[in-house]
Amino acid sequence: MAANPVNKQRKPNDPPGGEIELPTLGRRFGALAIDWALCLLVANLYGEPARDGWSPVVALIFIYTVFAGFFAQTPGMALTRLAVVDVDHGGPIGPLRGLLRGVLICLVLPMLVLDGDRRGLHDRLARSIVLPAQRKNP
Repeated sequence: MAANPVNKQRKPNDPPGGEIELPTLGRRFGALAIDWALCLLVANLYGEPARDGWSPVVALIFIYTVFAGFFAQTPGMALTRLAVVDVDHGGPIGPLRGLLRGVLICLVLPMLVLDGDRRGLHDRLARSIVLPAQRKNP
């Protein structure tokens, strides 16, 4: 489905035609699965994920706070060529909204409540949207 997110107006990071192809839910889930695997690896450094369920959750919240907040991509998003950006201006969402988004993702349910632009409740509350990442020209 081709759509220009956010009130169907052109945003700074939109392609020249103004219409973008929103990422599939499978691609978004793939990014989350990669991030979760990374969290399990990191959690082994400071906890026992099999015994302490909190350690990978803390790692996931940290990854979203830092990577999504400052760089608009978690490692999983970078590998699947996705970016989470501010819905109004298209830039990084900042660490506070990255923290909010990470906490809401850990609650799972907000990810299941989607709108027409495939924005979950976690995206709407953090005023963010997941888009295909801009390709960097060499």
